[in-house]
Amino acid sequence: MRRLSKTDANLNNDRVQGMRVLRRAVPYLWPDGQAWVKRRVVIALTVLLAAKLIAVVTPIFYKQAVDALSPDGSPATFLALGAVGLTLAYGMARLMEVGFNQLRDAIFAKVGQRALRRLAIETFTHIHRLSMRYHITRKTGGLSRIMERGVKGVEFLLRFLVFNMGPLMLQLLMIAGMLMYLFDIRYVAVVVLTIGLYIAFTFRVTEWRVKIRKKMNEQDTDANQKAIDSLLNFETVKYFGAEKWEADRYDGAMTQYEKAAIKTSYSLAFLNFGQSVLITSGLVAVMVMAAMEVQSGVLTVGDFVMVNAYMIQITMPLNFLGSVYREIRQALIDMGDMFDLLDQPSEVTDKPDATELVVNGGAVSLNAVEFAYDAERPILKGVSIDVAAGETVAIVGSSGSGKSTIGRLLFRFYDVTGGALTIDGQDVRDVTLDSLHAAIGVVPQDTVLFNDTIRYNIAYGRPEASEAEIVEAAKAAQIHDFVLSLPKGYDTQVGERGLKLSGGEKQRVGIARTILKNPPILLLDEATSALDTETERGIQTQLRAMGQGRTVITIAHRLSTIADADRIVVLEDGHIVEQGRHDALLAQSGRYAQLWQKQASEDAA
Repeated sequence: MRRLSKTDANLNNDRVQGMRVLRRAVPYLWPDGQAWVKRRVVIALTVLLAAKLIAVVTPIFYKQAVDALSPDGSPATFLALGAVGLTLAYGMARLMEVGFNQLRDAIFAKVGQRALRRLAIETFTHIHRLSMRYHITRKTGGLSRIMERGVKGVEFLLRFLVFNMGPLMLQLLMIAGMLMYLFDIRYVAVVVLTIGLYIAFTFRVTEWRVKIRKKMNEQDTDANQKAIDSLLNFETVKYFGAEKWEADRYDGAMTQYEKAAIKTSYSLAFLNFGQSVLITSGLVAVMVMAAMEVQSGVLTVGDFVMVNAYMIQITMPLNFLGSVYREIRQALIDMGDMFDLLDQPSEVTDKPDATELVVNGGAVSLNAVEFAYDAERPILKGVSIDVAAGETVAIVGSSGSGKSTIGRLLFRFYDVTGGALTIDGQDVRDVTLDSLHAAIGVVPQDTVLFNDTIRYNIAYGRPEASEAEIVEAAKAAQIHDFVLSLPKGYDTQVGERGLKLSGGEKQRVGIARTILKNPPILLLDEATSALDTETERGIQTQLRAMGQGRTVITIAHRLSTIADADRIVVLEDGHIVEQGRHDALLAQSGRYAQLWQKQASEDAA
């Protein structure tokens, strides 16, 4: 199969090879070790072949019935059936053809839906396995489009390529054989010429239309992205009274889409009319030839209607071919994008010999850690920090100093580029990601909740937890009484990203689910910096209680929240410039004291 040019759904600039895509799709239809799937596919194809054989034979009954009804027709013709019997046989053949086609769909339905589900879950799982670096450079709307279009592309190919295009070619060959056997080479020549011109015209015009479709779908993707971006940032839009701006921005994208869509409609009309001209010309040519031979006595009236029936069997699938060629091509490209996504390597993965993390106390050590998001801009430059089991260590510093990066490295969103990060002496790169993530509880600056109930969001920390455990976690986070005050209690929907709750309420739900997770290591990543002072004080009390008996690493912006930490580490430009307890650092009158005085002045102002 020739290489396919980039079109609307192909979000990179590469060309897509159709045969490569088909090879990738075959295992989903013909999986190893799944005998029942293969058995269903074989039975479905057998039933399909039977349907096509019946379709090719059906016009013969039609011809015989017409001849039997003619003034000079024989009272007993094909298989010794009369006109009524032949008509009934014709009707039965038509019914059997439809019945076999429906039976084929019923047999294959389970196989097709299973393939779609496997492909969808594989893609979904793989997306979650991709690194943080990949996700922060990808647009969510574009990523969801790749997945959506790819799965739909598989469904389309299952329906049309496997059960329509292949069988269509077989049916055309069988009809050509029947025309050769029953009539002569001239009929076959006209049919072949018609099909050849039709396919050449369809492919050529479709190639032209692809460029127009590409533009249209680029605008569709752009408009979709703008809509998603605007809705995700609903609050910001409201804050700045930017509803009209967002509407105009979206309308601008839709205007461009409208222009491209109109061009697409015009080109489609041209394609459909051209196809009709070619098909009708071929049909008329064959029918004229048959009519002349009927007049000369070479053919019967039954032969005339039989030729017409065969031509209809040819022209209808050709119409179908013309309408779905672009979609088949597009489906291959959409699937290519999805398979490219599946081929995208995960930056952070388990080693083949990775072991489970064994937490004895939860001691965390950074040994000369170096890291850079971009090789030309190092973030951490040989940072060494030892956090003893059960110790609370705060990491502070100005923006860009690298403090939040340490949290990401601990959770292994990224791997260190130099040095090592260990937990109880075990390098985090040598243990499984699942066991590492299970050992660390994170309370981020902005707790994002799922658009579900409060119960669901708390239970997310440990889905198998009982109702009593969920309530206990909520009490520990001091949100239980608030939940009970709501009309639906724990069944209250929190809205998308938790927008129905206040910042403090969201944060308490986040704390409750981390308490429920019960991890030995706690990472507080500026967990209260976005809250007001009163709410912050309340939540700080809960965080301190949650940290009892755990190793706690606090990444802080507001220094007043970490004054009671066992040790404070001050980062500056990727280096540790100071560390010690709050009072000792103030007494040094160094960088920490400068930061403290600056924040105190800002608070006083």
